[in-house]
Amino acid sequence: MEIRLFIIACIMYAFSLGSKRLIHKNKLEQDILFAIWHALYLIFILNAALFLVLFVMGGGTGSPFNWKSFVIGSVLILAYSVYDFLTNRRIKKEQKNSLIKSALEWCNTVYFAGFVASIVMFFFIQAFKIPSASMRDTLLEGDHLFVNKLAYGLRIPFSTKRLFTRPVQKGDIIVFEFPAESREQENCGGSQYGRDFVKRVVALPGDEVQVIDSKVYINGEATEAQPYEKFDQVNRNHYEQSEVPADLAEKYQELWENHRLEPAFGLFLRDQFGPVKVPADTYFAMGDNRDNSCDSRFWGPVPMRNIKGKAWLIHWPAKRIGFVK
Repeated sequence: MEIRLFIIACIMYAFSLGSKRLIHKNKLEQDILFAIWHALYLIFILNAALFLVLFVMGGGTGSPFNWKSFVIGSVLILAYSVYDFLTNRRIKKEQKNSLIKSALEWCNTVYFAGFVASIVMFFFIQAFKIPSASMRDTLLEGDHLFVNKLAYGLRIPFSTKRLFTRPVQKGDIIVFEFPAESREQENCGGSQYGRDFVKRVVALPGDEVQVIDSKVYINGEATEAQPYEKFDQVNRNHYEQSEVPADLAEKYQELWENHRLEPAFGLFLRDQFGPVKVPADTYFAMGDNRDNSCDSRFWGPVPMRNIKGKAWLIHWPAKRIGFVK
């Protein structure tokens, strides 16, 4: 999201600079050139606004981009820009100067706001919308969050490194980019490549994790029941580790680390999982709604480089406003 905002800001900045150059050379005094310029301005400014609305109000990277609305909106904007071109071919000088001043002010506003927003979203805070029921009742579908991107350190642009790092703790609710190697990798019913997920950290690097009859064991010890854990009345899958085919048992850890455990075991992993050892610089994450969460049991560990931040504050809907615990 922040990269897209930065690109929009760069486009508007380039358009503003180009416009000032045209004004300096008196090119916009020509009626046809002015009409073309103003039509292009409308295309850029209105598409930028449409793009921002669809992403910010649609939930940012936590939700798929609404291409249908974007295409329809772009066609309407293009039609309006053509109308604008036709009406501005023979415009009076006073009106022309007024439109130029207004257009440049809007360009400056958009690119400045875009640069500031992209910096804030890259380093400090990001908006996120809960897309599923996997974190019920802690987080509900449709909740809008602010994610604290400084929680685990200051991220260095164009790298996976951080400054002033802070450790991830058990119980933290993290937002992260799904650990998919390519678009062809399928988990949770389809490709999750590039999507943001939200889960709770259950185990840290070096921990051994096992799930027996839906109960989580860390390093051989059963974890205490937590008030945020939610279970449904469902038929449980029961099987012994000895029932796992020998070839799969030997490759269990490898399959899990490479996000290929789910195709081999399917829904059994919900109730009976592991044991596996969490690799260095990765974390084991699960949804609070344990029976309705596609999490590390199915698709493997979460690398530290994929973690964007810690869920911080619910800001919408109004009745749900509060800090995330």
